[in-house]
Amino acid sequence: MYALEVKNLSKNFNGIKAVDDASFIVPEGSVFGLIGRNGAGKTTTIRMMMNIYVPDSGEVILRGTKIGQEFKDKVGYLPEERGLYKKMKVMDTLLFLAELKGKTGKEVERKALNYLKRFDLAERKNSKIEDLSKGNQQKIQFIAAILHDPEFLIFDEPFAGLDPINTDLLKDIILEKKEEGKVIIFSTHLMDFAEKLSDHIAMIDHGKIILQGSLSEIKSEFAQRNVTLEAVGDLSFLDSEAFVEKVENFGNTVAIKVKEASQTQDLLKLLIQNDVKVNKFAANEISLHEIFVTLAGKDSNNGK
Repeated sequence: MYALEVKNLSKNFNGIKAVDDASFIVPEGSVFGLIGRNGAGKTTTIRMMMNIYVPDSGEVILRGTKIGQEFKDKVGYLPEERGLYKKMKVMDTLLFLAELKGKTGKEVERKALNYLKRFDLAERKNSKIEDLSKGNQQKIQFIAAILHDPEFLIFDEPFAGLDPINTDLLKDIILEKKEEGKVIIFSTHLMDFAEKLSDHIAMIDHGKIILQGSLSEIKSEFAQRNVTLEAVGDLSFLDSEAFVEKVENFGNTVAIKVKEASQTQDLLKLLIQNDVKVNKFAANEISLHEIFVTLAGKDSNNGK
């Protein structure tokens, strides 16, 4: 049995289909990435999973039973549009939101202070929310989402607006929660984060799920006949080479697909013959970014 099953969810807004018959499964104890560009349908899907939006059709199954209002009590939720009580103090905010989830007492306060210390915010515990930067407000809302020790953690674009240090800290805490057996679902348009964190993914584009499953199995399938190349030199000769099917330049790396798996060695020989300095040549390797661009189009970097 899976932790969650999303079955045929659809949602229209003013005649525009934001989510179109979306289905995917979230295994127990996994980190699940819902990935896609801006406007792809990620947030609408998550809001239907949270019962914030009522779907036009479809359902969400929690361990074999259709979800109801009680699902919210099992979830720590970080919405895409952050919102806290601006006039409240930091610690008061955290304790209040934990109390709404049924958690009170000294242990919750101790945990809240420990999280504030990890995010370098302990000295701001008596500051008003409105006096914090947007990034620090986001960190407070993230702490609020995990403080009551929920079974499920659902984060909508959790890394948006964070600097690299706090991004790494968020990733560390998410992986800690995975080790505790929590089910973690997050949406992102940042493929490198999705690739580093996810066990399973669903890729959504124009409201439709265009790919889903185990990340390792997906990468293995798409990596066939693929070479990831880091090199110095003119590669334009590859465009006219018969056994080269496709060349994609990603800046620091180039993805090359050959027509037959056996031709990867021919490619390496050809590069050397053309005086290309090869710094990295990885056959049968592909990034999630490359898969996303292949399936969703080259303009995928322009949004979430």
